[in-house]
Amino acid sequence: MRVRLERLDSYAHDGLVFDVSDQGPLDGPPVVLLHGFPQRATSWNQVAPLLHAAGMRSLAPDQRGYSRGARPRGRSSYRMSRLVQDVVGLVETLGQGRVHLVGHDWGSAVAWVLAATRPDLVSTLTSVSVPHPGAMVRSMRYADQLRRSWYMGFFQLPWLPERLLCSRRSDLERELRRAGLPADALARVWPEIIEDGALTGALNWYRAMPFSDPRVLRGRVRVPTTHVWSDGDVALGREGAELTGAYVDAPYRLEILAGISHWIPNEAPERLAEIVLARVRS
Repeated sequence: MRVRLERLDSYAHDGLVFDVSDQGPLDGPPVVLLHGFPQRATSWNQVAPLLHAAGMRSLAPDQRGYSRGARPRGRSSYRMSRLVQDVVGLVETLGQGRVHLVGHDWGSAVAWVLAATRPDLVSTLTSVSVPHPGAMVRSMRYADQLRRSWYMGFFQLPWLPERLLCSRRSDLERELRRAGLPADALARVWPEIIEDGALTGALNWYRAMPFSDPRVLRGRVRVPTTHVWSDGDVALGREGAELTGAYVDAPYRLEILAGISHWIPNEAPERLAEIVLARVRS
């Protein structure tokens, strides 16, 4: 394949148009950065420049439901297979072949499935916060993880989550602040997610969970992988992180960050960039 040596500010896939932040050296090794909920590509603003300084080109898409041109109706449009194919579309549009893949939160879940199902497109994987989907399911056997995941059930409800989350900006920001989201990232949530109309699409990632194929979620990963978990994460416990290695049949490392919340790309960008680059160089 020919390397695409021009900036990619958007790409089309599945009848949708996705916005992309494409930065760093055009001829550098490409790294795809996948954001989580409730954030967009801007969640990588502090990590990406550190990767650029090491010679890498970063591509951070606003994913399905977040990009204005990629907000289909209906929760089935947000099932995992569609989310993964959206990223496949980005990689194929880039024309590089394999990319280094980094995902945080929901972006991590997509990255796990992409690495398992399309290893021909992935050179290395760095997953942040969310463990391998199989490990996540197994961790639900523990009361601690069930307690932490209560919101997943709430988000399955129609219209009520939108009504509550949009009712008062101060209430939403207070809860995210309690979860550890730094002030600069917190300030972007209301304009990027609520005011821009991305909330329903973002919540549909949760609502589409019943449509996921369990066999895909158990897929084994055969590319060099690092999983990053932080002990201050209010949503994800240690069990899933420790179970994740059993799903990787390749060089694997678990990195545990002490005293850091769920929002690793915002709270510990320097350390995360070091971990990504160590995996890339491996």
